[in-house]
Parts: sequence; C-alpha cells; structure tokens
Amino acid sequence: MSESKHRRFRDGSAGAPTLINEGCRITGVISGNGDYQVSGEVDGDCEIEGTVSLARSGHWQGTIKADNVVISGHVEGDIIATGKVEIANSARISGTVTGEAIAVAEGAVVEGIMKTTVQPKPVEFVEKRAKNN
Repeated sequence: MSESKHRRFRDGSAGAPTLINEGCRITGVISGNGDYQVSGEVDGDCEIEGTVSLARSGHWQGTIKADNVVISGHVEGDIIATGKVEIANSARISGTVTGEAIAVAEGAVVEGIMKTTVQPKPVEFVEKRAKNN
C-alpha cells in the first residue's frame, strides 16, 4: 500500500492547473510540466510531466502521454501514463490504456486494451462484517 496520505494522486497536486475550457478547441501537440484540466476539445497528442484531467464535457482525439491521467470525458486514442489512470463512470475511451495502475468506475466504456506496467503487491482484504450464524 502507498505511504501517501492522499486518497487519490490528484489530491496531492500543487498549484493551479492549465485550463482548456469548454468551447475551446486545440489542434496540435501539447507539451509541458504541471497539471492540465481539459473541458474543451483537443485534436492532437500531448506529452505532459504532470496530471492530465479530461472533464465530462471534454473530448480528446489523439494520444495522451502523462505522469497520471484522469478521464471523465471522451477519448479517441491511446492513454499512456507512467503512473496511474483513473477512469470515471462517465468516460468513453476507444484505444489502449496503459498505466502503473488503472482504476475503472462502473459505467465507464472502454473499447480497447488495458495494460498495467507494474506488478502490484498482493492486497489482503479482511472481512469486517459480522457473520450471521
């Protein structure tokens, strides 16, 4: 288990993210450091040292390469994270999803392959509910 006190990796983000708001459309390659939050449309690829978050209203066509990725919107392309990937229940992804760890919420649609890059340590679950005899 991680030593981090943050429940999710995005809880530990520092500073304001770069915003691509609804109604904004970007075509081309995006690169940089820090976190990016996309509510608009991107037609292209990115290589980000930080977290890319695609909001429910966001649409991405192309490859997303980042440290961590959070998807709530629609992606047509591959997602390659060196860290973790979170896929929300509203997400629709057509492409390969690769990351150290991948969390998928019930209701998300992923048409493609999911690959984890690190063999996780086994997690032990202890039943806490009372047994009815």
